[in-house]
Amino acid sequence: MVHRSGRPPLGHRIAYGGDYSPEQWDPDTWRDDIALMRTAGVTLITLGVFSWADLEPHPGTYTFDWLDDVINALHDAGIAVDLATPTASPPPWMGHLHPDTLARDRDGHTMHWGSRNHFSPASATYRDYCARIVTQLVTRYVHHPAVVMWHIGNEYGQLCYSDEAATRFRNWLLERYHSIDALNDAWGTSFWSQRYGSFDEVIPPRSAPYLINPGLNLDYQRFSSDLMRDCLREQRDIIRAADPHAVITTNFMGFFPLVNYPTWVNDLDIISDDIYPDPTNERSYHDTALAHTLMRSLANGKPWMLMEQAVSAVNWRPHNVPKPVHQTRREALTAVARGARGICYFQWRASAVGSERFHSAMLPHQGPNTPHFESVCALGRELEHLSTVLPHDDNLLPHVRVALVFTWENWWATREPALPTHQLDAYAVLRRWFTALHDLGVTVDIVPPGPHLTQYDVVAVPNLYQANDSDVEALRAVSEAGHTLILGPFSGIAHGDGHIHAGYFPVPLADLTGTHGQQWVPLGHATQFTLGVDSLPVPRYADHITLASATATAVASFPADAPHGLANAPAVVHNPATDVWTLAADLDSPALKALFTRILPPDLMPGRDLPDGVEVISGALHTLIVNHTDTAHTVALASLAGHNRRHPWVGQWHDALTMTSYDGSNTVHVPAYDAVFLVAANALDRI
Repeated sequence: MVHRSGRPPLGHRIAYGGDYSPEQWDPDTWRDDIALMRTAGVTLITLGVFSWADLEPHPGTYTFDWLDDVINALHDAGIAVDLATPTASPPPWMGHLHPDTLARDRDGHTMHWGSRNHFSPASATYRDYCARIVTQLVTRYVHHPAVVMWHIGNEYGQLCYSDEAATRFRNWLLERYHSIDALNDAWGTSFWSQRYGSFDEVIPPRSAPYLINPGLNLDYQRFSSDLMRDCLREQRDIIRAADPHAVITTNFMGFFPLVNYPTWVNDLDIISDDIYPDPTNERSYHDTALAHTLMRSLANGKPWMLMEQAVSAVNWRPHNVPKPVHQTRREALTAVARGARGICYFQWRASAVGSERFHSAMLPHQGPNTPHFESVCALGRELEHLSTVLPHDDNLLPHVRVALVFTWENWWATREPALPTHQLDAYAVLRRWFTALHDLGVTVDIVPPGPHLTQYDVVAVPNLYQANDSDVEALRAVSEAGHTLILGPFSGIAHGDGHIHAGYFPVPLADLTGTHGQQWVPLGHATQFTLGVDSLPVPRYADHITLASATATAVASFPADAPHGLANAPAVVHNPATDVWTLAADLDSPALKALFTRILPPDLMPGRDLPDGVEVISGALHTLIVNHTDTAHTVALASLAGHNRRHPWVGQWHDALTMTSYDGSNTVHVPAYDAVFLVAANALDRI
């Protein structure tokens, strides 16, 4: 990992470790733990995430001696510290003495202590206590040589509908709209007699007899994300004032709906993520790949880190199947291949008490003399070895030529009730498109609209139901630059404020698509259409569109017996004059894979001939081939031509895990549930 200033917190090592809660254990156990950490190859430990009650047992009374001992002992052992601000879980005394610090739900119910995350991000009292404890921590540890990172809060995602939140919301709205008339116009409050006479009348979207105004819902989601970011910024600024070069992070949660992560990126030095794929899902590696791709995209080529994942079973599913050792290893390797330079777990030692007693840990209840701990040590050795052969600067990205467009605000809008269907959730649609592209070996960035889109050869838009004018202009610029634009169904329907465009959809892009959208068609029963030799099922939804340009061509059409007026209507349209493809059907991943195979240039799809369950991941100087199946497979390196444009498959290559040598004419044997981590020999000379 490398800080924005260029200073590497851990030199050129891949950070390996996890959360540690020494407050749950006695000093003798600390000493045993640190010795075992060294055995396992641990290089980074996160401390203090849930330590507030032990650091400040009474208001204004601080007890840091125990933390001093732990940090000093870790430092003596050569283990670095990611020091957390403990603000995710205030002590019971805070809620008892200051009920205003407790969050209220939509029904006005208070959420009490006895769990975690029991705070209101709107509470001035809570935020004042946060500032005090962070100031104490910073004063004591900001220059401690063991502390290489600061970890603010934990998994931000707290909503509150209290009166204090309402006051902050009104101020946020005033800053956004400046006048109550502008707010009324944006929210369309002439509907259902909702017009406001002043900002004082506005309340959060609390429980109501029927549907809430969608403008109110959307703005409260925007506000809530900004409110949590304000909490992060207040703590960040305290740390930054003491050390302008401090490395600061907080842990994201993949595609988490309550926080608009792209708007938080500039507040952090390192992008971190928590991910807990379900080991019972044999295709979970698609979701893992999607989350890793998002983090790599948010990091914009700089190193990022996996802050939390499970070594084996979690405790919070109804049926907690343990994760196989080979899956734990593959997940770590795929993260590294996508630019992660930190592989950490929740947690180091399994808890004996509390709600997470049965959550797996690097060190299990059964102790170190177990296959479980042996696998943790083995992974530590592999990561240490990879640290010697992989780059650690910001030159981690391959030449990415395909963008998948996704915005949190559009996701929020597609989750709104009272739409034509609830089956076009923008994240669900993104997953289907990503899975299809991933199975073809297509490397993508996941990005919001913006001027950067013109740097891609292909821009795919799974869904953009609601878009600002600037978003639309960014898509238009792709076509004007001569690049390919692929537009998914139910796009270009609403302005950024949710108002529906009048006219044939996609109204702001219809001249590019060469189509006129006539009707939104949630399907009562499935239909299909034929594309070449493939019959593509349409299980959920279709747009009824017609051709409206002499240059637009229906590449595929719905059959004559299609329901709801879709008979013989275009299903896929290409307008070569603008190089815009329009998909009028929401398809599952196999059908999308068949479609993309026809649209994309072959050199973008090096995985199209790979066996099912084998994925290929390229970085600037490496390519990882991963076998997620229970059968060994052989991959011809020549078939991957074009996948890594910076380092084509010529010359000598080495498997960084075994140092087996290959050249571009070789085939690579990948055992069941295993991986081959190829690094170019000439690249090794540069590191």
